[in-house]
Amino acid sequence: MAFNPLTGGGHREPAVASGDWTTDHWTRIAFQKSQRLERKRQELREQVSARNTPAERIRIWERRHGLTLPRDSNHKLLAVVAAATDLALQEVHEEQRRRSSGLNTDSVDASIAVNE
Repeated sequence: MAFNPLTGGGHREPAVASGDWTTDHWTRIAFQKSQRLERKRQELREQVSARNTPAERIRIWERRHGLTLPRDSNHKLLAVVAAATDLALQEVHEEQRRRSSGLNTDSVDASIAVNE
């Protein structure tokens, strides 16, 4: 059963009672394809969501594209990342600086929340 974050629950593959294994097979394939497309749409929404920090949005972009944020502050890809994540180029540069300094603010925030 796949978890659906939008509904808070899961859904099962469609029940197929045709008895024809080829029809059942193609129905399952179509269902799995629709699930993949929905996950892709959800990731895209999260990539631009103001609820996520710039670091989270950039990590989503990196995961979706199998790339890492360039270290060069003049790299042309930074403008692409900024546009795709709905961030200002300055916010992408700030994330670059944060990463190069070795400071991981996400883990610092998490440890603060645990200690409260």
